[in-house]
Amino acid sequence: MGQSPLIGLVAGEVSGDRLGAGLMRALRWHFPGARFEGVGGDAMLAEGLIGHYPMERLAVMGFVEPVKRLPELLRMRTRLFQYFREHRPALFVGIDAPDFNLGLELRLRRGGVRTAHYVSPSVWAWRQGRIRKIARAVDHMLALLPFEAEFYERHRVPVTWVGHPLADELPLYPDTGAARRALGIPASVPVLALLPGSRRGEVEQLGALFLDTLERCRIALPELRCVIPAANAARRAQIDALLADRPGLSVQVLDGQSHLAMTAADTVLLASGTSALEAMLLKKPMVVAYRTGRLTHALASRMVRLDHVSLPNLLAGHELVPELLQDRAQVDTLAGALLYWFEDDQARAALVSEFERLHAVLRRGASERAADALAPLVAETAR
Repeated sequence: MGQSPLIGLVAGEVSGDRLGAGLMRALRWHFPGARFEGVGGDAMLAEGLIGHYPMERLAVMGFVEPVKRLPELLRMRTRLFQYFREHRPALFVGIDAPDFNLGLELRLRRGGVRTAHYVSPSVWAWRQGRIRKIARAVDHMLALLPFEAEFYERHRVPVTWVGHPLADELPLYPDTGAARRALGIPASVPVLALLPGSRRGEVEQLGALFLDTLERCRIALPELRCVIPAANAARRAQIDALLADRPGLSVQVLDGQSHLAMTAADTVLLASGTSALEAMLLKKPMVVAYRTGRLTHALASRMVRLDHVSLPNLLAGHELVPELLQDRAQVDTLAGALLYWFEDDQARAALVSEFERLHAVLRRGASERAADALAPLVAETAR
């Protein structure tokens, strides 16, 4: 294969598509003629990936949808395995989507194909027994967070901590003034960004609660402006329906543009998830909230082995930002936690300073480090 190795890639959602595109660019520095095949989205296709299936067919969430789609997903995985068994890549990289990719990686590795996985599953947090399958499935794990790498090292799984691509992408010092000008928001008014989640169930659980919290905060801060970035058209429809029941509540709803909304804000109220990391990298004090069904919460709480759920707190090793989950996620407690960030300038400054430190820790050139870690595997097979 020389300098034109075939590299298999499978990404299952938009975040993985961005990671895959960056990895492809960085691998071409090592192997200018590299060919890429598998599954990816617009970003990976633009980099030259030959796609075998639309990425959207892999993007399933929750418990029910994957079960409904299981026959189709299994067929896709079997056909990809058969293809890569016949057209052996120098390396196969599964990008996130662990339920789909780890099984494919396991079969390919048993067949003699070198495999890697980009973005660790949350095995350090729950269902730690999965580490045994991961150890059998991959030659190398690429971890985004430092404590993930430490977990794999303890279990003797080859791993490289590459840093987080968002830390490379987002500026160390975001320009709040420019963001406000882009949104037509005066520099002098307090601004709150609400991010109730990207999934239907999250907006159902948190949307009304977040708007009620906004109303409570405006009692103390009458000039408070609010921005809500809707993750997609379906979430926009949900948010618009909630606001229709509150005709006197003034809110600026955006289509996407979550980074712009958070950059313009003084403080953020958000659903636990990747948005907490984004808010941290944008240096925004935040309150993290989450609600789910009681049965789901009961099951998850038995399996999860963590004192904190949000990435800022996990990275710091202690509580930097409030986490108000399940019954603690009430209007009074949420409003009180938000107003604390608006009113205590010293606490805000200390938090921003810590966020700057954590951003610097995560800013490592993730795509380049990932490619550097994988290049020896490709070169060994390509000889």
